[in-house]
Amino acid sequence: MKSDLKIKKKKRKMRSPFKRKALLLLTSGLALGLTHSPRTQKYIFKSLAREWKNINKQYLYKIIHEFKNERLVDYRENKNGTVEIVLTEKGKKKALSFKIDEMKIRKPIRWDKKWRVVMFDIPEKRRWGRDAIREKLKNLGFYELQKSVFIHPFNCRDEIDFVIEYFQIRNCVRYGELTNLTNEAELKLHFDLR
Repeated sequence: MKSDLKIKKKKRKMRSPFKRKALLLLTSGLALGLTHSPRTQKYIFKSLAREWKNINKQYLYKIIHEFKNERLVDYRENKNGTVEIVLTEKGKKKALSFKIDEMKIRKPIRWDKKWRVVMFDIPEKRRWGRDAIREKLKNLGFYELQKSVFIHPFNCRDEIDFVIEYFQIRNCVRYGELTNLTNEAELKLHFDLR
């Protein structure tokens, strides 16, 4: 006699670094679309080619099949008969969540004496987005000038574009660079700048 208990599927975390790498390689096209810097695009192309050479192709096929079963990727047949593997919306979100968790702002050798300011005005009905970007900016090392105004001394345009795209709040966020700021001594002290 079968029991009437419902078996719930557990959400599986992707623990395998190889699986994470494969998903991130599949999303590199998305990263190219989000970046404005030709230098960053060139870096993505180079690192993609380097990573692709190091992948065990047989294992990759197995992983892609698993991704298909988990609805992270889909196959699209082109007119010329080739098959293209594309990320689904679920796959894009999963890949972006890996990238956003590992994101850091690189400190240059020499500071360019510009301040990067992120301001946002997110309506109450999208409070989750407001809380999420505030938390992410703090995690990235931004200094909170006001509840919705954050500042950082290093170039982070691509990172901010990525974050606002991830949280889908582009129309609510503004980014700018300042060269002259009053009371910047306090900020220089906070960021250990000379």
